[in-house]
Amino acid sequence: MPAFNYIGRDASGSKVTGALEAANSTMAAEQLLSRRITPTSIESTVSLATAATSNDINLDDLLGLNQVTLDDVIVFCRQMYALVKSGVPILRAINGMAESSTSVRLKSALGEISTQLEGGFPLSSALHQHPKIFTPLFVSLVHVGENTGNLDDAFLKLASYFEREQETRKRIKTALRYPSFVLIALVAAMVILNIFVIPTFADMFTKLGADLPWATKMLIASSNFFLEYWPHMLVGSIIGFFSLRHYLNTPEGMLFWDKRKLKLPVVGGVIERSILSRFAHSFAIILRAGVPMTSGLSLVADAVDNTYMRDRILSMRSSIESGESLLRSAVTSKLFTPLVLQMIAVGEETGRVDELLAEVGDYYEREVDYELSTLTARIEPIMIAIVSGMVLILALGIFSPMWNMMSAFK
Repeated sequence: MPAFNYIGRDASGSKVTGALEAANSTMAAEQLLSRRITPTSIESTVSLATAATSNDINLDDLLGLNQVTLDDVIVFCRQMYALVKSGVPILRAINGMAESSTSVRLKSALGEISTQLEGGFPLSSALHQHPKIFTPLFVSLVHVGENTGNLDDAFLKLASYFEREQETRKRIKTALRYPSFVLIALVAAMVILNIFVIPTFADMFTKLGADLPWATKMLIASSNFFLEYWPHMLVGSIIGFFSLRHYLNTPEGMLFWDKRKLKLPVVGGVIERSILSRFAHSFAIILRAGVPMTSGLSLVADAVDNTYMRDRILSMRSSIESGESLLRSAVTSKLFTPLVLQMIAVGEETGRVDELLAEVGDYYEREVDYELSTLTARIEPIMIAIVSGMVLILALGIFSPMWNMMSAFK
């Protein structure tokens, strides 16, 4: 469990300091409040060894090496569920997983986790030292499972959650495969036309001295520009790519892109509903595990993987902390449809918020399924229009001068 240094005031108003272990700073604050200590400062303590490990992981991320895939995490959760349920000791289970893992990075992380377990650290604390592999949601559920004696159930819930996430990603990739191939083919066709086809016809038209129409002039100008400035275009594209990636890695750029991609034509709605489905399912799992609602919202905000949505969810947490109900804070966030808000209202009235949130997640999943089933059909007309426009300009540019010359010879 991560360690935190705190400064606070006890019930008599005296200043107290100390250290404690918790899954995150929010849970640390809750522990202090349960001891009748009002925290004024909570800071995480990070060892030099942990910082060095973090630097190594960042280098691997930059190079794209030894990435732990979602499949690796699912297999880990499934095997840990089976081993813990069978009564195998945690340390023995982790060592066995480290030996059988096919991921180099996961094998290394499990080896370090095994060392920490031998040193007396709980499993959740050891997992927390590897945030690039195990998310705050993952660590929190394991922590709750440890404290309640239901660690096997925690791994089962995590496996189901990640399997659902993997299925959604596969459906999105399948739906976008056809448009991606069409766009790649269009770019390749434009390059080939500008390099090989149009210059040949341009030389022929120049020798004949024909009066060229606007479409032909546009094609020749485009080809000449491409042939003359392609090194500059290549360098500019590379610089632009890395500059854009750097900007999108900044907080401002990440917020800008995460907000804009929810409003993209055709695919924006699919992305938004997929994120809301992830939010509802993960929040339901958190509440069923017994995590307080405000702490759960903090964990779920990190799980949605969208900065704009994260800010909206954190604003919901702030509203609840100020005394608002979940329904009123959900209405203020403007994230949910009236039907979903009605389901949340029923959940609050009946005390079954976790069950109703699971229903909300299923509702959004069905919407995503429908959107994905019709996504290709909606993109096809756009692709056909683009291809038709290119063919039309090419035909007018190449065949119009020929028709003019044939008319002159008659």
